[in-house]
Amino acid sequence: MALHRRQREQLRALCGELHEDDGVDPRRYFRPARQRDQDHRKSRQLCRQVQRTLDLVLTGETRDELLASLKVVSVLPGRDASQLLVTVTADVPPDQFRREQIEAQLALVQGRLRSEIAAAITRKKTPVLTFQILAPDAGVEVNGEDER
Repeated sequence: MALHRRQREQLRALCGELHEDDGVDPRRYFRPARQRDQDHRKSRQLCRQVQRTLDLVLTGETRDELLASLKVVSVLPGRDASQLLVTVTADVPPDQFRREQIEAQLALVQGRLRSEIAAAITRKKTPVLTFQILAPDAGVEVNGEDER
């Protein structure tokens, strides 16, 4: 938290040096790490729920073969989990891989995907999905192992 000039001058009058915890509510600064990581835990939980839902919807409930060939590699939160980066890879031969075609298909069904996600999660607002499409021959690291 940035201190205003006047507050900084008042703090300097009261102490010899300013530290990072000066001017911060001690209840927030000294709370256990478990509580500080609560938001991160919830973001990870949301990402897992979205990944599970997208896997089910893309593989089983779409009538499009191109979308059915997509596999969700990872879902990562944005700054505040209102945006999610979904990384998918196409399970097609490299010579049949068309990134533009996949992006167009995902753009067409994005509303349906978000409504399925909204039904699966308990949040007021459904996160905005941003897709990153990996080529089928790109090695994808899953849990530190290279899958090729």
